[in-house]
Amino acid sequence: MSSVENHPEKKIIRVQLRQNVSLQGLSESESAELEPHLVVVDCHKGDLLLHQGVHEMEQYFILDGILKRVVTNSVAKEMILRFTAERDMETSYAAWCLKTPTPYSIVCVTKARVAKLPMSQWVAFMERHAEIKKLFEYDVMSLMSEIMAHTITLHLLDAPGRVRRFMRKHPELFERIPKKELASYLNLSPETLSRLKQRGKI
Repeated sequence: MSSVENHPEKKIIRVQLRQNVSLQGLSESESAELEPHLVVVDCHKGDLLLHQGVHEMEQYFILDGILKRVVTNSVAKEMILRFTAERDMETSYAAWCLKTPTPYSIVCVTKARVAKLPMSQWVAFMERHAEIKKLFEYDVMSLMSEIMAHTITLHLLDAPGRVRRFMRKHPELFERIPKKELASYLNLSPETLSRLKQRGKI
């Protein structure tokens, strides 16, 4: 872990932060205010950034790589809620606002780099900047709406339809996500996903 200022690739990281969906509207002074709170972390595939059921939360801005939100039940069965990649963010902001434990884990699907800060500091920053808070809360609601839409399509669409919807919504991720992970997200077996591709149905 390293601060942005002390990181050997700080120039690249600052460009990546400016490109992030939640930070691209920040002024120079706002970026300068936020930066000292950020820690840059390099992660390996499978690393857990956030554990389901905890109260200590952080805000993540993805600089490189792919993450996933995962819900795990009492017998360790997993359901992937969403994937996200560079220029996007991950959060447990809703749980923080509701003062409830995190309802999901955040896990690295690939090697990844994130900039993070404690949720308390991110919330305090937004409280000082109303427009940033407004846009961020809109993004959070959009994410929740997309997760709900995905959950509904698992029941309403057949297997080829689920795959085609993902390809339409996230074409930039389709070839980057390991097929086992993608199949799990779409509630398919890896064999079914492979068979659909072989038969030209996707």
